[in-house]
Amino acid sequence: MRYLLDTHVLIWFDSSPEKLSKKVLDVLLNEKNELYISHVSLWEMQIKSQLGKLTLDSSLKDLVSSQQSINGLEMLNIQAEHIYALETLASYHRDPFDRLLIAQSMIEKMVLLTADEKIHQYQKDVKWLW
Repeated sequence: MRYLLDTHVLIWFDSSPEKLSKKVLDVLLNEKNELYISHVSLWEMQIKSQLGKLTLDSSLKDLVSSQQSINGLEMLNIQAEHIYALETLASYHRDPFDRLLIAQSMIEKMVLLTADEKIHQYQKDVKWLW
């Protein structure tokens, strides 16, 4: 199965796995699953780090590199189709990073791993797990 990690899931998986639900942790540790992180999350973390709203245990580059090598996470590029899909999304969530993650998971038919309750409102548009 293919899963897309929300930004906070990536951060918690790297530095605070006890914050993850048991279901999500089981998915992340199952080597049969395909795990993806989006360039959207990298962009969000870089911006929040520069604004002083996020402190990472290591550099963003090192965090991503270690997650790719240790846990086999793959990168999901932003495609034009992902951006076009934003037009069809309801306005439950206004955060542009989260909206793009929702659109990516819809278009790519991935399950979005997220604790974000606003994203849970998109249950008819996107599959999510927490």
